[in-house]
Amino acid sequence: MAWILLMLSGLLETVWAAALSASHGFSRLRPSLLFAAAAALSMAGLSYAMRSIPIGTGYAVWVAIGAVGTAGYGMIALGDPVSAGRIVCLGLIVSGVVGLKLMH
Repeated sequence: MAWILLMLSGLLETVWAAALSASHGFSRLRPSLLFAAAAALSMAGLSYAMRSIPIGTGYAVWVAIGAVGTAGYGMIALGDPVSAGRIVCLGLIVSGVVGLKLMH
């Protein structure tokens, strides 16, 4: 259960990062509210998951899901640059997190 909650919290990190960008410095109400809600839920899920997952592993997995998810969202939906190098680097992040999970 903790791992599922951790993954959902990582996905919420992607949501709050996208909402933060869309808020334009908190000048737009709806994205700002979405940011606040997603950030609070993401942190709460991370906190709960860390009751049974080691802090280093849990935090690294949470950040990696958020970073890869946000980068993917940027490339797919916002026109961020896509290159082989970026894809390889994102793959390395995923590989590192899988390694941490396997060593848990």
